[in-house]
Amino acid sequence: MNATATNSADSFSISELAQEFGITTRTIRFYEDKGLISPERRGQTRVYSPEDRVRLKLILRGKRLGFSLDESREIIDMYDPAHGNVEQLSRLLERIESKREQLRQQQRDIEKMLAQLDDATARTQAALKEHSN
Repeated sequence: MNATATNSADSFSISELAQEFGITTRTIRFYEDKGLISPERRGQTRVYSPEDRVRLKLILRGKRLGFSLDESREIIDMYDPAHGNVEQLSRLLERIESKREQLRQQQRDIEKMLAQLDDATARTQAALKEHSN
């Protein structure tokens, strides 16, 4: 078995996952180093399970939503299909709402800053106009 392909349809190489998700193998190794995914080792080759693939997909989705790796880990580690993932889904909704409120606050802060810049621009332009006359 080489590092770019696996022999089984139920496992993936690091290169296959990197290509599928459009990320580097270094990124995948980083997530492995952080304990977010745990591939099997066959000699020097990392062999990723379907569960590792799903975890990687969820990590990347969390990243796109603005979650930290710790927040993503917390939600992913709550995966419990036997109980319908109710706790996991509830926590995800809490995190989404928290992220939404954080973004709203940032938006308010940006709007205030833009208003202050508009005011500074108007004062500066008025001062320039006064000095040029």
